Amino acid sequence: MRVLHLGSGNMYGGIEAMLVAMASARPAGIHLEQEFGVSFEGRFSSELRSASARVHHFGEVRTSRPWTVVAARQRLRRLLRKEQFDAVICHAPWTFAIFGRAVGRSNHPDLIFWAHNRPESDHWLDRWAFRRPPRRAICNSKCTAEALRQRFPDAKLRVIHPPVAPIKTLLTGEERRQLRLSLGAADRDVVIIQASRLERWKGHSVLLQALAEISDVPSWVCWIAGGPQQHTEKAYLDEILQLAKSLGIAARVHFLGQRSDVPKLMQAADIHCQLNDGPEPFGVAFIEALAAGIPVVTTAIGGAVEIVDSSCGILIPPGDSREAAAALRALITNQELRRRLGEAGPARSRQLCDPSARLRDLAEFLAS
Repeated sequence: MRVLHLGSGNMYGGIEAMLVAMASARPAGIHLEQEFGVSFEGRFSSELRSASARVHHFGEVRTSRPWTVVAARQRLRRLLRKEQFDAVICHAPWTFAIFGRAVGRSNHPDLIFWAHNRPESDHWLDRWAFRRPPRRAICNSKCTAEALRQRFPDAKLRVIHPPVAPIKTLLTGEERRQLRLSLGAADRDVVIIQASRLERWKGHSVLLQALAEISDVPSWVCWIAGGPQQHTEKAYLDEILQLAKSLGIAARVHFLGQRSDVPKLMQAADIHCQLNDGPEPFGVAFIEALAAGIPVVTTAIGGAVEIVDSSCGILIPPGDSREAAAALRALITNQELRRRLGEAGPARSRQLCDPSARLRDLAEFLAS
């Protein structure tokens, strides 16, 4: 079975991390040859090539410049005429909008849409992408599948949780101490981390408000990992920087910018907290935190409820900074509670997102 995965390539987030994990996995007994197509060269394509994956570049695409869309589709059609693929998987609506029509006209490969988010009927990109509804789709969570089924009741759907690469290198005690010191955390500090895109619904402001409510608790430090990748995200960063100052906690909250070492940051932290006020389609960062052996505090909406339970974290109502503050206070002041919840994390992350198991699921779906 030969599969071509299509992604944009101009940003790096959960989708890109998942695809790199898929490119890196070599499960025994699965005959699944995976190749990748991108429109933009960057960190994503570089990491794919580092994983020895074959990457096809179709040229940069700007929807404001229709001729770039036409050129990219032509390059894809030439590839599909030249080489035999059994399936082409478009990841997210942008890729489905740009390339879905080109695949649909090429006769031989199956066209599959991989939904990493809930469809938005009022968004221009979703309206463009789904003028032709997907016939087969993979969903990253039950939450996403329910929304997609309501929109496209005739589509054949399969839930496959995103493969997440296991931690390759465990930090030694000294490496952990040095990393913490370099980011403003002493040995005695309890480090709270949020590693996510800088998007408003990710709940950074709710986290800052919760931290302000426990400013009386000594020895905590917060790391915000993730930098702006779009103009709107730059404005949002300025907003939450100002909020941290106005709440009087700026000295204890460190904005780390865009990072490529999130697994190490998770190992160096003590608690992962992401207080979404919108439903997370799945939540790769939650899996990365569990794999690192730290408890997760998040809101009980979206894909998070499929990941976090009482064995490995704490779920709170969305938008409730007081409840979040109480959960953080309990974890900061109770080392035994942190240890117990953290110990259950690695097994939970493997159960949900082991790359070999999820690639078997993919191979079964493609062969069905």
